[in-house]
Amino acid sequence: MDTKRKKELLAAYHDRRPEMGVISLRCGITDEAFLTSAADIPAKWNRIRFQLSAGNCPNKRLQELWKQYGEGAFEFQVVKRLEYEDPKEDHEEELEALCESCLLENTKARRLWK
Repeated sequence: MDTKRKKELLAAYHDRRPEMGVISLRCGITDEAFLTSAADIPAKWNRIRFQLSAGNCPNKRLQELWKQYGEGAFEFQVVKRLEYEDPKEDHEEELEALCESCLLENTKARRLWK
């Protein structure tokens, strides 16, 4: 791949608008839900799934459920999406506030990361 093409791809990556919001991982058997915010929803889902599959998830309860029931027992869903203008801005505070409001709406859910 030539240098010009690499620069184009890198620029396109930096200008992308990742899907941001709050995601939920719910065990259908126990009805336990775990929420977290994500600045890039597909990337966050891949990270969580990899950690769980490797037995490396910091949330011990979620890891226990995953080990006991397997991936098929879980439902992944986007609870709320964050609408934003500038992808280069830091949206961490907005995402955290959105996650807090989702936790207040769903009293059965708990935070994925403490």
